[in-house]
Amino acid sequence: MTSGIRVAVIGTGRMGGAMVVRLRGAGFGVSAYNRSRAKAEAVAARSGATVAATAREAAAAADVVLVSLADDAAVTSAYGGEEGIVAGLRPGSVVLETSTVAPETVAALQPLVDKQGATLLDTPVSGSVVFVEEGKLAVMAGGPGNVLDRVRPVLDALAARVFHVGESGSGAAMKLAVNSIVHALNQAVSEALVLAEQAGVERESAYEVFAASAIAAPFVQYKRDAFLHPDETPVAFTLDLVAKDLDLALALAERVGTPMPQAAVNRRLARAAGEAGFAERDLSAMAAYLRQSRERGAP
Repeated sequence: MTSGIRVAVIGTGRMGGAMVVRLRGAGFGVSAYNRSRAKAEAVAARSGATVAATAREAAAAADVVLVSLADDAAVTSAYGGEEGIVAGLRPGSVVLETSTVAPETVAALQPLVDKQGATLLDTPVSGSVVFVEEGKLAVMAGGPGNVLDRVRPVLDALAARVFHVGESGSGAAMKLAVNSIVHALNQAVSEALVLAEQAGVERESAYEVFAASAIAAPFVQYKRDAFLHPDETPVAFTLDLVAKDLDLALALAERVGTPMPQAAVNRRLARAAGEAGFAERDLSAMAAYLRQSRERGAP
């Protein structure tokens, strides 16, 4: 049941575009906005969503504004200005910030949203595009619980679980913790896969063992094609964004006084892979970078 809730989706990249399609399939009226209009139009053609000319226009027609953008700079830019999200917010509307951003970014945006009589919830998600399509994301929500309850129909269309983890900013912090583990898994699988190959085990056989062993996490399962057939599998999450996530996690760790030595190593390797030409490749291309590095010496 959509309860007549109108949704605006700001950012129609891989995740945002999939969210538009999923929400339309669940019966929500959706207005989509993307800085590159062609992307929004392509998603609208698949889903029946309408296309807004500006973020302000999209927000003005919505009860719930869902934001899915690449980084803190893109998020901050989308909220501000005469044609930004904040300018279009109406009293009582709710903004769901699903992007992976620093808790400080949430804190900076909250008073701008509050001033409009609206509410900002940081609701980053865990899961790939496939998880969106199947409605199996995990949502980590920070902010008022009563407001979260109001927007449950929207989140329930996208997610198998919605966790209310605390006050504003706690969802963003939790997402950085989760992604630190995801990126550690990616590094470990990449290293172990290359190790098995160089020791004489066929790549497919090695991965079959991974997927049936004690390490058979959901990540290992849904990244199988990306690791085994990298040239045939669409990019889901770039190594450039891995480095960005780890920058944010390590900045948070420094602020709260928590050592994260493994994350620091993983960030160094993600940056090295990016500098070697892998920045826009899927994060599973870390394995390809390690194969290349073996030929040239240790990374």
